[in-house]
Amino acid sequence: MAKTVKGRVGWAVMKKLLKAIPIIGPVFTVGFAGHDIKKKGIVPGAVHVGLDVTPVVGTAKNVVEIFTGDWIPDKDSKRPQPKKPAGASPPSLPRAD
Repeated sequence: MAKTVKGRVGWAVMKKLLKAIPIIGPVFTVGFAGHDIKKKGIVPGAVHVGLDVTPVVGTAKNVVEIFTGDWIPDKDSKRPQPKKPAGASPPSLPRAD
């Protein structure tokens, strides 16, 4: 009898978790929306989040992106790259004596 009760409780918990899966993904997506919008820009980031929040479309998009990479690329960073002075040579290596 204890085995059947444990099996029924386990199955009930599993059913509740399976029902919650379509909710869990969009909750995390909305939680990270600010980061994605900052990284991709306002319009591309909003499109990215909108596609990810849609249950079936978001899942399909993410599965395809595993193999192909991001469909919506990140925006270019605006940090200036350090410039080398003209005519500078690379640092010399220490001599092996």
